[in-house]
Amino acid sequence: MAAAGAGVLAGPSINVLGAGYEVRVGVIGCGGKGNGHIKAINAIEGAKVVAFCDADLSRAEKAAKGDSSARLVQDYREILEMKDIDAITTATPNHWHAAMAVSACQAGKHVYVEKPVSHSLWEGQQMIAAARKYNRMVQGGTQQRSCPAPQECGKDLRAGKYGKVLWVHCMKLNQRGPIGFVTEPCEIPEEIDYNLWCGPAPDDPPMREKFHYDWHWQWNWGDGEMGNWAVHYTDDLCHMLGWDKLPSKVQSGGGRFVWKDNGETPNMMFSRMEYDGIPVIVETRNLPYAKGRDTDGVYMDFRGGNIIRCENALIKISRGGGRAYELDGKTVIKDYPGNAGKGHYQNFVEAIREDDSDVLNAEIATGHISSGMCHLANASYKLADTATVDDVRASFSGHEDAVNTIDSVFQQLEMNEASLDDLVLGPELAFDAESEQFTGDEADKANPLLRLPHREEFAIPDDV
Repeated sequence: MAAAGAGVLAGPSINVLGAGYEVRVGVIGCGGKGNGHIKAINAIEGAKVVAFCDADLSRAEKAAKGDSSARLVQDYREILEMKDIDAITTATPNHWHAAMAVSACQAGKHVYVEKPVSHSLWEGQQMIAAARKYNRMVQGGTQQRSCPAPQECGKDLRAGKYGKVLWVHCMKLNQRGPIGFVTEPCEIPEEIDYNLWCGPAPDDPPMREKFHYDWHWQWNWGDGEMGNWAVHYTDDLCHMLGWDKLPSKVQSGGGRFVWKDNGETPNMMFSRMEYDGIPVIVETRNLPYAKGRDTDGVYMDFRGGNIIRCENALIKISRGGGRAYELDGKTVIKDYPGNAGKGHYQNFVEAIREDDSDVLNAEIATGHISSGMCHLANASYKLADTATVDDVRASFSGHEDAVNTIDSVFQQLEMNEASLDDLVLGPELAFDAESEQFTGDEADKANPLLRLPHREEFAIPDDV
């Protein structure tokens, strides 16, 4: 069986399809998100999931229950060899997204890839190259690209309806709990092929209580809340403002406070960026808003989405819709109703039918930028050192939103009786959007983080 990086050249499975042609799909990764893929694809007239794949074979079996015609496989490479499958969707852990997408393009399959589309910036570059070389439809799983709210709001912003954009605040305040603490690896269920599960990522023992899902909070396999939730809203931001490149500066701080567990990613993280002179704050938080009760504070009335401060309006827009307000933040100028992108899978199928990547609402190049913003934020965080409150305040003093953000963060930490000994601050990194490389101070440390090492059996080749 051919390895992932070897180029499984089966040739394109289809070109332009007739109206009665059934688009046949293989779903790889059959956990909660994968089951959402299955339900959505099977609800589209003229599309059907015909193969189910998971390194945890019990998940594939459960997902296919009741479908006597379904093909169940554990190794995704068997899906790529099936000549009658036109497309795959991948809802695997983050470290697998790019390698599966590239090898699927090489095998002539179209691809729907969950967010974040990549686990490193270089992986995103390779995905774009593969989509172009093999002329495949590659749709990112940032479904809000298909939501009418950011679509309409973006038109108004780009037309100058509200004047110049002064700053942007991108956020997800999402309460979670710790993942537990173990001193020995968790037991790997016998249904799981752990070599396949790890794929291109390190096959280190899983040091966590729960095998599934909590990989999100360990760097080998996940990207923290930046890659889990913030990417939806960085994508909305890029969509609405028409941004098709990465920011020129990034600096991140935060920490993993209060919890004493095996998680590695921060549970409180704040990043400041700059895009063509526009200040951008991207933050994620997982701690309770107050110890034992809810509270209002700076931004606490808005817990997920984008706040866009323009010369003549304040826009608040999130999953499912938003509004533009007068500068008082109360008087509504315009409503932006949405549906959270319910037609996103349909859009993918339509692009396959028309054999036209321009039809895609979230073509892979867009996902590369919105995921890339999260990778840049994480890069600064990974280079962080212990910091004081004064260090952080000095670095985030450039404009009103940065100052208000830090005030709110420290207020929340105080409410949770968090030790500020765990506070860290990364370096300010300069980034060249043309070469997609860090430049200047700390570049020698930061650039290696843009391409993570891959295990040879599953590695993406330099030449896709």
